[in-house]
Formats: sequence, C-alpha cells, structure tokens
Amino acid sequence: MDTILVVNAGSSSVKFQVFAIEAGDLKRQIKGQMDGIGTTSRLRASDADGNAMVDRRFSRQEVSSVSAALQVAADWLREAHDIQPMAVGHRVVHGGPEHSRPTLINREVLGRLDRYVSLAPLHQPNNLAPIRALLDRFPQLPQVACFDTAFHRGHCAVADRYALPERFYAEGVRRYGFHGLSYEYISSLLPQVAPEIAGGRVIVAHLGSGASMCALSGGRSVDSTLGFTALDGLPMGTRAGQLDPGVVLYLLQEKRMSAAEVQSFLYGECGLKGLSGISNDMRELEASGDPRAAFAIEYFVYRVGLHAGMLAAALGGLDAFIFTAGIGENSARIRAQIAERIAWLGATLDPVANTSAKLKLSRDDSRVALYMVRTEEELMIARHTLALISSVGLPAPGRRSLAMPAPN
Repeated sequence: MDTILVVNAGSSSVKFQVFAIEAGDLKRQIKGQMDGIGTTSRLRASDADGNAMVDRRFSRQEVSSVSAALQVAADWLREAHDIQPMAVGHRVVHGGPEHSRPTLINREVLGRLDRYVSLAPLHQPNNLAPIRALLDRFPQLPQVACFDTAFHRGHCAVADRYALPERFYAEGVRRYGFHGLSYEYISSLLPQVAPEIAGGRVIVAHLGSGASMCALSGGRSVDSTLGFTALDGLPMGTRAGQLDPGVVLYLLQEKRMSAAEVQSFLYGECGLKGLSGISNDMRELEASGDPRAAFAIEYFVYRVGLHAGMLAAALGGLDAFIFTAGIGENSARIRAQIAERIAWLGATLDPVANTSAKLKLSRDDSRVALYMVRTEEELMIARHTLALISSVGLPAPGRRSLAMPAPN
C-alpha cells in the first residue's frame, strides 16, 4: 500500500499523519504525535477510527530533539505497521517571496528557507529540522514543503505593501499572512458543506494558540490579520499581536533590551500569558475565577471583533463568519462572545446550535451566517504532496526504511 507521511514539527512536539493512497484518493490511516521533546516525551497515535494504537513515554536522553522524535516515530511506523512512505509532506510556516506553491525539497531550497528563520523563530527552525534529518539519511525520498504563506500570495499590492520605501518591498518586507494551509482547507471544503456561502464574502477565524483571521472572496484570500511575521494581528497564546512599533523602540532604548531579548519577549511572554499572568491556554483561563483571566479573554474577544470589522471593510461587506482551530472549534463560550461582538454586522447566534457544536451556528434570520468548520491542515499537506509528486512524474522510491541512527 502506497502511503504519504505528513509531518508538522513544533518546538516541543512532532505531529504526524499517515495517509493511504487508494484510487488516487487519500485516506487517513494513522494520526499521532511526539510531545514533551527535551523533557519526558510521549508517543501517542490512533487509527482512522480514533482507537489508540500506542502510548509510550521516553526519557530526555532518549528523545532530546525534534530529529530524535522523528526517528522514534518513524521507527514505530516501520516496525509496528510496516509504514514506509513514498513521499513526506511538511508544514513550513514561511516561504518568503520566492515560494507561492508547494515545493519539492533539495539542498538549495532548504538553504533558502533557512533565511526566514528570523521571521518565524518559533516555527521555521523546527519545521526544517525533520526535513534536514530525512534529507541527510534518505536523499532520494521525495519531500514536499507546503507553506503557510502560499495561500495569501494572490493579494493585491495595497493589501500586501507596508508604507515603506520600495527597496524594502523588493527585499521581501511585505505582508505575507500565515495559517494559509488551514484557510485553504476551509475554502476547499465550503462548496461541499456550505455552498450557499462558498462564493461569497467570508471571514475565517483560525483561533488557537496561534491565531489569525482571513478574508475570503470567492474562496480566495484577499487580506489577513498577520503580516511580515507571526507577531501581528490578534493576541495569541504568548504573542502580543498588533503592536505600535514604538513599543519595540521603547524596549530597545528605554529598557535596554537586546534584539534577542525583545524577540524572546514578544514571542514568548505576551498575549494571553502576559495579560493574565496565569496561562497561555484558553481552557485554563476559561476555568479560572481570577479576574485577570477574565480580562485576557475579554481582550481576545474584543480584538477579534475589531479585526472582523477591518476584514469586512476589505471585503466590502460580509456574508459569513467561520470559526476554526482549537479555540474556535471547541469553545462555545468564546464563539458566543465573538458573535455578540459582530452582531452589528448582522450576525445572530443560535445558542442551541452553538452549544451543540453544529456546522451552522446562526439563526435562520441572521443576515451574516455563522459556521464552525474543523480544519485539517495535514490533509491539505497530503493533497499537495500527492499532487506535486504526481505532476512531476516521480516514481515511488520503493520500500525504504526510515530508521535513523540515534543522534550523538
């Protein structure tokens, strides 16, 4: 059975899925992750029906890096289930100005993607680590990079430019937008699940630890709350979101922070964590009775409402608003509060549908339809990977072992 392995690597976890290729279609076989990398790691996986397949823990010495975590997962897939993929698809957050579509990986491409580490320091190094590990061990195994920036590359110039001299735009200083794989999946799904809005003016809110919103017109991205880096727009788990650049100057000049300290602060100490002083996890904030937690939630909801108005203006009106990702899919309370914030646009929530997590959350008389759609970024990556290796006529590399030697 031919399979595609999808890898989504973060700073302390590696998520993976295995998709079987059957009659040109993709079927999920395994969904798993290695988390706690660098501390006490845990390998968990389930089959297509959600049944547990493995739950094992590893010491810090056994799994000390993203590459080591990939090795453990690959060894388990090979030894326990004889999974030896014909190609591997990866989520890569930043594609820069060069990459507007999925790309077959080689050393040259990997070198170009290394240049964007400073623009996505939480993501890019970890996205590239498993690519590099597999490229070192299996240079003939096709690997495909799928970019979170690619879906937004069709924006008009006024949406993508900053009010800076032309030379900076030429260097790549522009508004890229992120979470594109999630938005692309939602856009591709709408004709089947909600055809009445698929061609209209839609805002999709990808609300999770990383959060952003995207304006879709006819299924295409026309603007986004994220820009040059993943620091813009909405407040997130540990990121501040939209910020006056003067604050950065203040931190550098008045607080005498180094550029590295400012980067670490803005990426890791702000957002919900900074506002609440409690947690970056919305679930913990919702469960807390601390007024600081309530304020962090209120701030998050307020900012979603503000950016909804901005994106509605970009679209020239609004037909639908879609919730997705961890918070958007799982928190009825946050959905209700956001719906109240955008009621002025014509959105009227159905409380019963909302608490039941239905697909359509709005009342029938709502002028703006409200939906909750579960995103599937890994499936989008698998589709891109299959399409690319098919289009370039790459043969299946045969039954290769993905076992890698333990790191030194």
